[in-house]
Amino acid sequence: MAEAPFRFVLDESRVHPSVRAVIRNNHRDLVERAIKAINQYDVVVLGMAQNPFCRRARRILEAKGIPYEYIEEGSYLSKWRRRNALKMWTGWPTFPMVFVKGILIGGAEDLERLMASGEFEALLRGGRQGEAHD
Repeated sequence: MAEAPFRFVLDESRVHPSVRAVIRNNHRDLVERAIKAINQYDVVVLGMAQNPFCRRARRILEAKGIPYEYIEEGSYLSKWRRRNALKMWTGWPTFPMVFVKGILIGGAEDLERLMASGEFEALLRGGRQGEAHD
């Protein structure tokens, strides 16, 4: 039996050519901004205003003196459609999205767990896994 894919993404061959540009360009500027930051900074937090988990992730990093880049897009009441482009790109369902050396490690709770285990520091010391792309 074949192993299931890492995550399901609709194959381009199943998307009619007339709508491919709509999909490709859906809030592309936000995704490209995230990609640029992820490729430039060791730690990036993608978040939104009013979200306590985004605040928590930033406070965790600040308490450890770890520099990070923060990209905030909207709040619970605004720009949720734009943020959906980040969710579709990463496959991660919630905010924040924390990246270390180009690797998505999850959200605030995942950051805490990796910090407690020492794996965060190992990731931070390690090399980049390649550049993020769309």
